[in-house]
Amino acid sequence: MTQPLIHAENLHKTFPPAGAKGPRVPVLGGITLDILPGEMVSIVGPSGSGKSTLLYCLSGLEPYDSGSVQLAGRELGTLGRGALASLRRTHVGFVFQSYNLIPSLTARENVALPARLARRRTDRATIDRALADVGLIDRASHTPGQLSGGQQQRVAIARVLAMEPDIVFADEPTGSLDTATGADVLRLLRAAASKDRSVVVVTHDLEAAAIADRVLVLRDGTIHDELQRPTPGQVLEAIRTAGAVA
Repeated sequence: MTQPLIHAENLHKTFPPAGAKGPRVPVLGGITLDILPGEMVSIVGPSGSGKSTLLYCLSGLEPYDSGSVQLAGRELGTLGRGALASLRRTHVGFVFQSYNLIPSLTARENVALPARLARRRTDRATIDRALADVGLIDRASHTPGQLSGGQQQRVAIARVLAMEPDIVFADEPTGSLDTATGADVLRLLRAAASKDRSVVVVTHDLEAAAIADRVLVLRDGTIHDELQRPTPGQVLEAIRTAGAVA
């Protein structure tokens, strides 16, 4: 039986109250899930349903209150800050809506930066291959300010691909992009989920959600529904059934 890259069991998370007093606010209410090697999983739901919080807890960016998350066989709740950072550098890649590129560095230098920070040897051929994979080898010497939003997001994806992580987490990766450019970015993420690498995407975009192998529909911090290779219409109907507004 295939071992999951991520296994979450009865995951709970709360946030402090907005004021100085009052009970903590529940965000995740007992989520259990597996992410298998090679699959793409989309997480959808209304604002406040816990989508991004779930992604951050699964990736080790956010601590959880109770339950268990195992990433690449390691229990995140038992790891200190340094060990968590090391685990993320080794196994995890992130793609965010804001790109997170260094303005003063070229596309090639931005792609190479994580390996340099992790003190890993990554040759120029590997960096250029990642840029070529996202169609930007001819922009390798350009800084982010000389690139469009879609090109900057593709540089961010190339940065992830060059590190060859086991799992890629993407939080609203097309939120700042027009429809056509967003579709290009989604195709790259879809292609990244292959062999032993998995991709988890949080999105409000029904088209983005529907390219995944599975779609998890969240409502009030729990998994309300799970869809296998759905159409955008089926995703919309599942969200409506959950009492959400797409």
